[in-house]
Amino acid sequence: MHLRKTNHPNGCVSARRLGRVPDMEATDTNNPNLNYGLVVDCGSSGSRVFVYTWPRHNGNLHELLDIKQMRDKHRKPVVMKIKPGISEYASTPDKASDYISPLLSFAAQHIPKNKHQETPLYILCTAGMRVLPESQQEALLEDLRTDIPVNFNFLFSDSHVEVISGKQEGVYAWIGINFVLGRFNHVEDEHEAVVEVQVPGSDQQETLVRKRTAGVLDMGGVSTQIAYEVPKTVSFASPQQEEIAKNLLAEFNLGCDAHRTEHVYRVYVSTFLGFGGNAARQRYEENLISTTQIQNKLLVQHQGESADSPILDPCLPADLQDEVGPQDQRVHLRGTGDFDRCRLLLQPFLNRTNDTNTSLNGVYQPPIDFTNSQFYGFSEFYYCTEDVLRMGGDYNSTKYSNAAKSYCATQWKTLKERFDRGLYASHADQHRLKYQCFKSAWMYEVLHSGFAFPAAYENLRTALLVYDKEVQWTLGAILYRTRFLPLRDIQQESLKGSHSRWHRSFSFMNNHYLFLACFLVVVLSILLYLLRLRRIHNRSALLRSASSSVKWLEEGLGSPDLPVTL
Repeated sequence: MHLRKTNHPNGCVSARRLGRVPDMEATDTNNPNLNYGLVVDCGSSGSRVFVYTWPRHNGNLHELLDIKQMRDKHRKPVVMKIKPGISEYASTPDKASDYISPLLSFAAQHIPKNKHQETPLYILCTAGMRVLPESQQEALLEDLRTDIPVNFNFLFSDSHVEVISGKQEGVYAWIGINFVLGRFNHVEDEHEAVVEVQVPGSDQQETLVRKRTAGVLDMGGVSTQIAYEVPKTVSFASPQQEEIAKNLLAEFNLGCDAHRTEHVYRVYVSTFLGFGGNAARQRYEENLISTTQIQNKLLVQHQGESADSPILDPCLPADLQDEVGPQDQRVHLRGTGDFDRCRLLLQPFLNRTNDTNTSLNGVYQPPIDFTNSQFYGFSEFYYCTEDVLRMGGDYNSTKYSNAAKSYCATQWKTLKERFDRGLYASHADQHRLKYQCFKSAWMYEVLHSGFAFPAAYENLRTALLVYDKEVQWTLGAILYRTRFLPLRDIQQESLKGSHSRWHRSFSFMNNHYLFLACFLVVVLSILLYLLRLRRIHNRSALLRSASSSVKWLEEGLGSPDLPVTL
C-alpha cells in the first residue's frame, strides 16, 4: 500500500498527496540519541530491507515512538531489493542466510557500528512462504535463526523471524497508513473527526472518544483487501459466524503500557484471493470461453471462432478486437463499451450471499458506520480513477461512473490517438487502456455491491503514496513490534534521574560529613593543646617546689613549724 506526494503547477496539492508534513532530511547518524530498526520483507517475487530510525522516547506514555524511514546523505530512503523470493530456496534451505546477507550488509553500512547490537532486526515472510509446506518453511527459517547471529551483530532472536499471516500483514498495513496520517496522536484538535470507541477486552465496557482512524481498501492484480477499525462491540447472527469472525478481527494495544486503553484497537481485516483486477479479468475470460463452447455445441454454431463472428464484450472499449484463451480454444472478442451492461455481467463473480453482514465470497464483514467513517483506496482503486479518467482523490460515484461510461463508449481508435498525444498518466500503457473499462466496472462493483458502500458515500479518497513515503506494511510491523521500547527509554531516564539525585545527595552528605570531621579535628587539636599547656604548667610548679626543699636541707635550717623528735 503506497501514498505519494506531488504538486500541481499552481501550488495545490494533488490527490496523490496525503498525510503529515514530511521529514525529507538526511538521517543524522552522528546523533547518539537516535535508534535504528530493520525489517526484511520476504515477498513472493523478492525481498526488501527497510531501515527505520526514531529518537529517544519523550517519556509521555500517551505517545508512540516517532518512527521514520532512514534517509541517506542524498535524502533517499535506505531500501534495497533482491530477487527472487526466498521461497525459491525451498529445496536448498541452507542457502537462505546467504540469500539474505546482501540485504543485511547493505543495512549495516548505513547504521553506525556502535548501534548494531541494540538495533532490532525482523525478518517477516509473506505470500510466497505461506504456500510452502510447513517443513520447508521451518527449514528456511531455522537456517536464518542459526547463521544470522554469527555473521551480524544486530538485536536478533528466534522470534524475530517468522512467516506472517495475511491477517497480520493487513493489520500492519492499517497501522502504517494511520500512523503516517497522524491518527494515533490523541491530542485534542477541534478540526479532527472523532469516534466513540468501546474498548476491546474491558470488563466494564469502557468507552472513550478519540481520533477517527482511516479504513484501507487495496486492490492489486491478484487480491483485494479491506481493513478498518470496528469501534463498537459486534454481535453475530450465529455461533458459526462468531467463530469465523475471530479469524478476521484483531484486537491489539499499540501503547507501551498494557494497562492503558487509549491505544487499544479492534480491526477487521479480510483478503480476497482472485478478486484483484487481473485475476477477476482472467476468471471473466475463462467463463466467457466455457460459455461460448457450450453454446456453440448446443446450437451447432461457430460464434467467436474467428474475427468475422466475434463474441461481443461490453467490458472492452468500443470496437476493440481481442483474442483470449489457450491456442486450441481461442475466442475472438469485439468490445461494445457498455459500462452498465459490464457491471451486470460482473456481479455474479462477487459470489455474494443473502446472509447478513457478509461481503465478497459470503465472508463475514462487521457493519461500517458510513455516516462517521473514512476510507483510503490504494493500488487499483487509484489507478482506475486517475491513470485514464484523471479524477483520483475524493471519490464521487456519480462522476466516476459517468466518466467510466464515457471512456468505455469511446472508439478504441480514438483512445489510442489520445494515448499517443500524452493525454493520460505518464505510467499508463496500452494494457491500461485496453482493460480500463473492465477494471472500472470491477472496482465499482467490488466497492458498492461487494463491500456495500452506498453510492452517496463521500468519504473515500484514492491515492498512491503519502508524502513521497512508501507506506509499506513494514512500517506498521516495526511500530507494533517495538511498542514496548518507550518503557525501556523511560526506565533508563528514571535510572539516570535517580542516579543524579543519589549523586547530589551523596555530594551533600559527603560535604556535610567533611565539614563535621574538620570541625572535630580542630576541637580535638585545641583540647590536646590545652591539655599539653596544663601538663607543662603542672610540671613547672612541681620543679619549683622541689627546688625550694633542696635549699632548705642544704642550709640546715629547720622548719619552725616542724617538730623534732629525738
